[in-house]
Amino acid sequence: MSQSSTPAVTDAIYDASSLGRPRMFVLGLQHMFAMFGATVLVPVLTGLSVSTTLLFAGIGTLLFHFLSRGKVPAFLGSSFAFIAGYAAIAPNGEAELLPYACLGVACAGLLYPVLAALFRAFGAKHVMRFFPPVVTGPIVISIGLILASSAIANCQTNWLVAVVAVAVIVICNIWGRGMVKIVPILLGVVVSYAVAAALGEVDFSGVAAAPWVGLPVVWDNTVFALFGPQFDSSLATTAIITIMPLAFATMIEHIGDISAIGSTCERNYIADPGLHRTLLGDGLATILASLFGAPANTTYGENTGVLALTRVFDPRVIRIAACCAIVLSFCPKFAAVIAAMPACVIGGVSLVLYGMISAVGVRNLIENQVDFQNNRNVLVAALVLVLSLGIAYSTAGAIVLELGGVTISLSGLAVGSLVGIVLNAILPGNDFEFDTSELEETAE
Repeated sequence: MSQSSTPAVTDAIYDASSLGRPRMFVLGLQHMFAMFGATVLVPVLTGLSVSTTLLFAGIGTLLFHFLSRGKVPAFLGSSFAFIAGYAAIAPNGEAELLPYACLGVACAGLLYPVLAALFRAFGAKHVMRFFPPVVTGPIVISIGLILASSAIANCQTNWLVAVVAVAVIVICNIWGRGMVKIVPILLGVVVSYAVAAALGEVDFSGVAAAPWVGLPVVWDNTVFALFGPQFDSSLATTAIITIMPLAFATMIEHIGDISAIGSTCERNYIADPGLHRTLLGDGLATILASLFGAPANTTYGENTGVLALTRVFDPRVIRIAACCAIVLSFCPKFAAVIAAMPACVIGGVSLVLYGMISAVGVRNLIENQVDFQNNRNVLVAALVLVLSLGIAYSTAGAIVLELGGVTISLSGLAVGSLVGIVLNAILPGNDFEFDTSELEETAE
């Protein structure tokens, strides 16, 4: 961004080598732990492997930096937007069903290169008109509300521990200072985990049995293991159709995150290295991770918080964090500690987390000043919400179709997302204009 539009960052460090290698390593380690709470929470909630998640968070981050020319100080961690997709296909984290969900996520990742190519060919304004806040806002709201029931179910196993988790997160987020304010989710997990252990709610037998060193990838958990005599084409098709629409919300989130990182660092990363490169990096990282049984990757709001706190904007520090995550992924004992986390801890943390997801959707509508006196906007948002929530909480939980002998189950979120996008495209009176001023600026 131009210096005239943003206050100068006088105390920023763009070359961390001036601090020395030991301090660079410490900064990288800090960045990994800032990303850590949210990154490992997704596999805990879905049943995916913590070790595999850490490995591909690191690898995905390095791939993103390679494709974005090493210019953007962003760490890629686990995406929460896809939790609803995992829950639809493997509601109890069934090991035999999770690879099908990962197949759906991998196909969702294919939409990133498509959008990147469209941005490259037609420009942002023409593409973004199909994904205005009146569509993406209600989709994000629905994601959090659909997941809310699972959070309550987990809390009910021990409300005391769940309330401790909620209280720690709220206190750290509102009254915390420095890193305490940056990692409230991680602190909520640690404190409530300790309380649960003191109350005898934790079984550490698996931790004692786990080795210190091991491979983070198990073949049977990968998408490649699906393709054999037992392959269920109906379930695969259902997973793909159910999960792919979730990418629309995550791609919009990616654009917002890159803008926020650029604003923090006073660099126009949308112009240089370009949104098409960052989207491609995010998408390919998601595809790679999901194929090997890890959650989808995404840029993180926590990343921006750490950058603002440390004022160290050198992407090499992020790459150090990525390497630390890769090393930690080869420790099964650490993964066993995470796997031993009781449901009440998960419930308390996810209670806040899922509510925050919906709140982000509401904020999206408010910040973009969506006009709900316009009946067109009311209809689009109403149908997205009522279809997403109504179908999700119906007796069947999905719309089941028979096409050519293949049974396809369309989740409420998939139906709501597709209806919202189509209605927004065909109804007259679209009053949303994507701001392309940042794209027209040249990078410093």
